[in-house]
Amino acid sequence: MNKLIVICGTNASGKSGLGVELALRYGGEIVSADSRQVFRGLDLGSGKIAPAEMKGVPHHLIDVCAPGDFFSMHDFQRMAYVAIDGIVARGRPPFLVGGTGLYVACVTEGYVMSDNPPDLAYRAYLETFETPELYEMLVKAIPDTDVEPKNRNRVMRLLEKLHAGDDHVPHNRPRYECLKLGVTWEREILCRRIDERLQRRLDAGMIDEVRGLMDRGVSTEFLMKLGLEYRFITRYLTGDIASREEMVELLSTAIKQFAKRQMTWFRRDKDIVWLDMTGDPVARATAAIDGFLGR
Repeated sequence: MNKLIVICGTNASGKSGLGVELALRYGGEIVSADSRQVFRGLDLGSGKIAPAEMKGVPHHLIDVCAPGDFFSMHDFQRMAYVAIDGIVARGRPPFLVGGTGLYVACVTEGYVMSDNPPDLAYRAYLETFETPELYEMLVKAIPDTDVEPKNRNRVMRLLEKLHAGDDHVPHNRPRYECLKLGVTWEREILCRRIDERLQRRLDAGMIDEVRGLMDRGVSTEFLMKLGLEYRFITRYLTGDIASREEMVELLSTAIKQFAKRQMTWFRRDKDIVWLDMTGDPVARATAAIDGFLGR
C-alpha cells in the first residue's frame, strides 16, 4: 500500500502549522480533513489556513463546496482518495491534516460506504427526534450496537443505512499504510490557546463573516448545523443570545468541550504517536517520518 502521513488532534493545537512545516521538509502536499473547511467562505469560523500560511505547500479539499450544499463523509472520502492518489502519482508524500475524527478515520481505516443516494426526506424525519429517542430506535433495530448514545450524527447515519437496506455491520478496506501523529497540549495550555485564537478570529472579523454569509442567503439552519463558531454567532445575530459578551463566553466553553470530545475520539486509536508540543515536535515527527518512509 502507498504511505500516508496523518497529523490529527484538537482545535487550536497547531496541526496546520506543523503540517506545513513537515510538508515543506519532505516536499509533500496536504489534504485537509476538516468538515467545515470544504465550504467556500467559511474561513475565520472554521480556522481555515490562510494562503500566506501555506508557504507554497499545495492544499487539497479546501473550498471545494458552496456553503449550504450537501457534503457528506462519503463525498470527503471519495475526493480524499483522488487527492492522495494524485499526490503519490507525482512522487510526493501525502499528508492528511485535520481534526474531524470521522473524516480522518474514513480514509485511514478505509470505511466501505454505500453508494446509495441519501434519502433527504427520511433524514428530515429523523431530525424531528431528540438524540435519546433516535438511540432508542437504533437499539430496537440493533440490540448489541456499540455506538455512543450521545453521538447523534453516528446514530442517524446508522438509522439511514438500515432504512436504505444496507448491512449495518461496518466494513473496512484500508488503502494506505499510515503513520499517525497526534497533536495536543495539556488542558490548561490548550484552553488558553483556544481563548487566544478565538479572540484573534473575532478581532479579524469572524462575526462579520457569518453576517455576510447570512446576507448572501446562506440559511440559518445550515449555519446552526455547522456548530461551534457558526452556531453561536448565528444565535447572537438572530437575537437568541442577547450580548456579544455572553456569546463569546458560551462559545469559548463549547470549543473547549469539543476539544475534549476530540481527544476522547483520538485517544481510542492506539496507533497514534503523540508529539510533545512543549519540546521539539518537529524533530520528533521528523524522526518518526524518516523511519516510516525508510530514509
